Amino acid sequence: MAGSARKPKASTQAGAQADVTVTPAQSAADREAFIRFPYELYRDDPNWVPPLEMERRDFLDPKKNPWFQFGTAELFLARREGKVVGRIAGVVDPRYNEFHGTNLGFFGMFESLDDQVVARGLFDAAATWLKAQGFPEMLGPLNFSTNYECSVLVEGFEASPAVMMAYNPRYYPALYEACGFVKAKDLWAFDMASSQPPPQKVVRVAETIRQRNGVVVRPIRMSDFSAEVQRVKNIYNAAWEDNWGFVPMTEAEFDHMAKDMKPLVVPELLLIAEVKGEPVAFSMTIPDANFALKAAGGRLTRFGLPIGLVKLALAARRIRRLRLITLGIKQGFRRQGLDAILYLDTITTARRLGYSGGEISWTLEDNHLVNRAIESMGGVRSKTYRIYRRPIA
Repeated sequence: MAGSARKPKASTQAGAQADVTVTPAQSAADREAFIRFPYELYRDDPNWVPPLEMERRDFLDPKKNPWFQFGTAELFLARREGKVVGRIAGVVDPRYNEFHGTNLGFFGMFESLDDQVVARGLFDAAATWLKAQGFPEMLGPLNFSTNYECSVLVEGFEASPAVMMAYNPRYYPALYEACGFVKAKDLWAFDMASSQPPPQKVVRVAETIRQRNGVVVRPIRMSDFSAEVQRVKNIYNAAWEDNWGFVPMTEAEFDHMAKDMKPLVVPELLLIAEVKGEPVAFSMTIPDANFALKAAGGRLTRFGLPIGLVKLALAARRIRRLRLITLGIKQGFRRQGLDAILYLDTITTARRLGYSGGEISWTLEDNHLVNRAIESMGGVRSKTYRIYRRPIA
């Protein structure tokens, strides 16, 4: 990939074990095979949501993804008898290490058959590449940071993932652990029905705080989108600065993500809380676009016709679930009930707009304040995701 730092010398046997060979995916054909492998792996899994192929190509294109302005990724493919049986990316994120004062290598985009030889070959190839650059430990999966899709699903395989959340076969946790990985941190997802009224005690407390502190909650102004993005950006990078795994987005990253997310925004569900006119908190809830993406099957066109696009558009009209992606509060305004106010207003609006409910994800397992707040509003933990770590021998 463009921007790569020092690389170990390529070998057709890099990271290979037994009859499996693992090699860097450097040619255009290899990169296309890297993108296409999950479509084969999950072909018979009814819960998997095929991402749009064009979006995956853009995500891995250093000319289109601003993460590559500072980060480096090396893609690897595992083959057996010439057939692709797995993939992985070695990842270097200097901003993460600078922000946290760590020296960690990362990996992501792991996919594999239920085969320890394949999995071990992939993990060892990524580890070898990271070791050559001086990293003693690897953390992941991160695609390519916690600002994007990350983690392994370990509990809650019964339903399709919410938009921008990870999904994988049930055998992945066992593969990770058989290859020497241990838990670094668990991430939680909560399910909440909009039809379930929040506890009256929570409502009374939230309304008291709203009146006493002069809290004004308003929807994003789409007519002033660029300025609103800047306001949200300022809150975002200040709100999670002390959280495990967080790394601030660059201006280019945030603007790029905002552009991609704009078509999904329901203004009434992207809320900004102001105190004395100052934006101090926000929450972002979007329709669960995975429902529509599943209908498209990964492609907007087939046989030269916009078949996937039509299917996506028709399915988008039937979306009834949401995902609350993020809720952030500036330092100095926390523990004042702003989270309860934003949750209440989101639930009320979701009900009014005809949504049945949705998912709040993700939260850190040890963020007790946030998790208790969600549970007090009627949220029920529905899925557990895990980020793993392993020393690089």
